[in-house]
Amino acid sequence: MYNYFVMKHKYHLLISFAILTLGFIFTPGCSFISISLMPSIEPLSETTVSGSGKEKILMIDISGIISEERKQGLAGLSDEPDMVARIKEELNTAAGDKHMKAIILRINSPGGTVTASDMIYHEIEQFKKATDIKVIACIMDLGASGGYYVAVSADKIVAHPTTVTGSIGVIMLNLSVEGLLQKIGVKDTSIKTGEHKDMGSPLKAMTEEERKIFQGVMDTLYERFLTVIAENRKELTPEKLKSLADGRIYTAQQALESGLIDQIGYLDEAVLLAKEAAGLSKARVITYHRPGTYKNNIYSHLGSSGFGTVNLFNIDLKSFVISGTPSFMYLWAL
Repeated sequence: MYNYFVMKHKYHLLISFAILTLGFIFTPGCSFISISLMPSIEPLSETTVSGSGKEKILMIDISGIISEERKQGLAGLSDEPDMVARIKEELNTAAGDKHMKAIILRINSPGGTVTASDMIYHEIEQFKKATDIKVIACIMDLGASGGYYVAVSADKIVAHPTTVTGSIGVIMLNLSVEGLLQKIGVKDTSIKTGEHKDMGSPLKAMTEEERKIFQGVMDTLYERFLTVIAENRKELTPEKLKSLADGRIYTAQQALESGLIDQIGYLDEAVLLAKEAAGLSKARVITYHRPGTYKNNIYSHLGSSGFGTVNLFNIDLKSFVISGTPSFMYLWAL
C-alpha cells in the first residue's frame, strides 16, 4: 500500500511538471523554447560522381511530372523546393562557378504543366546566354511532351536506345461529373456573374461555345510549342515539324531519323559529348543536392523536386484532375 501511494505521488508530480512546462512554452511573453515544425531547407552540396580534374560538368535531374507543385511530406509539410525553383537554384550556383564548363540535363519525364515546362526552358536559355556554357540533354526512359520541350533548350539531344519521346502537343485535363451527380440527386447551384465564368467546371457538361474557347487557348499553346522546337531544331521545316507534332510518341531511332534528336547513346556518351562541346579532355561530373543524400555515380537519383516518379496515377497528377480547375498540360497522359 505504501508503494502505491509513493507511485501515485510521483505520477502527480510528473503531470504537474508537464503542465507547468507547457504553460511556459505557450504563455505569451514567457516563451523561451522555439520549435519549428517546418524543416529548414539547407544549401546545396556538391558531390563528384565521376571523372577528375578542376573543370566541372553539372548534371541536373528533370524527373517526373514537371510542375511548380511542392512535394508534400509528413502532415503536408515540405522541406524541398519545387522543381522549377530547384533547377533555377542549380543554374545560379553553376553560373557562379568559374570551373563549370558544361551542363547535362538528365531527363526522365512525361511532361507536365505548360507554364512550368516553359519556365524551365526559359531559365536554361537565359543561363546559356549569360554564361556561354554548353548544355547537353540526355533523355532516359521518357522525354515526352513537356519533357521534350525542355530538352530542345539544349545544344545537343542524346536519347537512350530505349527512350520514348515526342508527344508534341497540348492536352487539357478536365472531367465532368454532372451525370453522376444527377443520379445521386445533387444539383449544381453555383452563382456567377458571366455566362462563361464556370466554363470547364466538372459540375456541368461543357457547351460547344466553351469548347471552342478552350480550343483557341490550346491552339495558341500548341503554336508556342512548335515555335520553341523550330527555334532550336532548325533542320526541321515547318511542314516536317507539323507532320511530327500530332501527339504521337517516337522510339529513339524514329526520333533520330525525324531530326528530333541528335544522337542515340547512353549517359556516358552524353558526358563525352559535354566534354567535347566544352573542349575538355577530362572533367569531373558533379551533382548538386541537399546534405544527407547519398550520391556515388552518374545514375544516382539526382532530383529533390518531389516528382521523382513517372507514375501518371500518383497523387501529384490526380491533384490536377480533381482540383476542379482545367489544367493545360504539355503531357503524355495515359
